[in-house]
Amino acid sequence: MTVSVVHADTGSTPQEWRSLLWLAPATALWIASIYWQPIIQTSGVPTTVHQLAAHGLIAVGLWLGLEGTELTPDQRRTTWLTVMIPYTLWFAVAWSGAINGALRAGATPPIFLLAVWLPMVIGVPLLLLSKRMGQVLDAMPATWLVAVQLYRVFGSWALVAGLRGALPGLLAWPAGTGDILTGLFALPVAIAVATGTARGRRAAITWNIFGLADFAVAIAMGAITSPGPFQLIVPDVPSIGAGVYPDVLTPAFVVPSSVLLHALSLRQLHRRAKPRG
Repeated sequence: MTVSVVHADTGSTPQEWRSLLWLAPATALWIASIYWQPIIQTSGVPTTVHQLAAHGLIAVGLWLGLEGTELTPDQRRTTWLTVMIPYTLWFAVAWSGAINGALRAGATPPIFLLAVWLPMVIGVPLLLLSKRMGQVLDAMPATWLVAVQLYRVFGSWALVAGLRGALPGLLAWPAGTGDILTGLFALPVAIAVATGTARGRRAAITWNIFGLADFAVAIAMGAITSPGPFQLIVPDVPSIGAGVYPDVLTPAFVVPSSVLLHALSLRQLHRRAKPRG
């Protein structure tokens, strides 16, 4: 997604792009920091902190969305717990498995592949077909599911790892760049979709498709450069599929959870475009 594409889709007002005046320099400063001090990223603290923050925002956003529905208080609590308990356990298990080396290449069964694909295979159909989730999406502002993915700028760690020669460039360059762009444009697109215009909606759809395409490319490049049945290239340095903490948390948790957010956002935008009876 280029600036010109988003400019055309949103109708581009100064308000929509003002966020980039501070977000882009802040992202550049973060990239410089983890390049010169790699211990910041390898400690695992940034990954854990920004995912806990995203987890908290999702929990609060889901509850506020439920409060906007016509569900009874008991139904709201049940729905919230039904979503948040599995989501919290998933994060805890992925984080623990990454620290303890359970996601390393060669593990039997192939836990790493299960961690990447199982949440998406199970979660996407459930979230897209759930009538209750549709009610929540109707009550929730369309901006929330876009703006929350601001955390994608932290995917810049892959770009830095490529620059330092710690990750194959074939994976690092497209994955890192795609995440940075997705995160940078999250706020301008959220502001655009808040206007309720057709252009704002198109911008959000374009942004979602770009974010999903970024993951498709990253997963494909990760598969062909990582140890496993799909490996076609053996790089000079270990790829992300080697399962080393904290980098492995990106494919094992960040990617699937972000895919679910994209899927929900697209469903919400689709429901908003349909005429209501």
